Amino acid sequence: MASEGGATGYIVHHLTPLSVGEGFWTLHLDTLFFSAVLGCLFIWFFKSVAERATSGVPGLAQNFAEMIVEFVDTQVKDTFHGRSELIAPLALTIFCWVFLWNAMDMLPVDLLPMIGSLMGMEYMRVVPSTDLNGTFALSLSVFFLIFFYSIKVKGIFGFIKEMTCTPFGPWLMPFNLMLKVVEELAKPISLALRLFGNLYAGELVFILIALLPPVVQPLLGFPWAIFHILVITLQAFIFMVLTIVYLSLAHEDH
Repeated sequence: MASEGGATGYIVHHLTPLSVGEGFWTLHLDTLFFSAVLGCLFIWFFKSVAERATSGVPGLAQNFAEMIVEFVDTQVKDTFHGRSELIAPLALTIFCWVFLWNAMDMLPVDLLPMIGSLMGMEYMRVVPSTDLNGTFALSLSVFFLIFFYSIKVKGIFGFIKEMTCTPFGPWLMPFNLMLKVVEELAKPISLALRLFGNLYAGELVFILIALLPPVVQPLLGFPWAIFHILVITLQAFIFMVLTIVYLSLAHEDH
């Protein structure tokens, strides 16, 4: 496929989503589809492990699931200082879901787009975290949870007081409010752009490697794939930890 339309056409083709609609109401069907499939895969795996869990000698799947749950639970206990039954399951879901999003980058660049072209699909972008709409949707979900818990824990008047009277007191309300608005807006923006930027760059490197002669591709592709395993895991971890930190701050009542 690399020869179709030259190098520029090849890159643009792989980074263009399968979409319907126009303007604000444009839907990226590939992002929605792969996100839903990966979400169902996550639910199926943990549900099947839970149903077959044993107190005796655990199997490989149970050991793996328990390791992930214990890892996430440790992060929540070390970072979250409030009391909520939602945070640990939310952190587990975010970590696993974002990791699965990112792990799609490990598939051969042309594999799924080629299958899609055989089915009549002109474009297919298979890594949901290389779609800014996908990463922003996830970060905005965290953003709304921050405001929900801030108002729930502090009350509407406590929330307004925090937004207008910190950090410089009630005499500088306009300045305080401006700083707090910038601070709160920076949270979802940084979450979305960090994940998108790292995975988009990684996907672009894989595409550029695919443009090289076949003899050279393994020499560069294999080391980059090994390094990219660290990137996809680290980005899922960072997204999860920052979510826990932001929700922990929302639970603090000064």
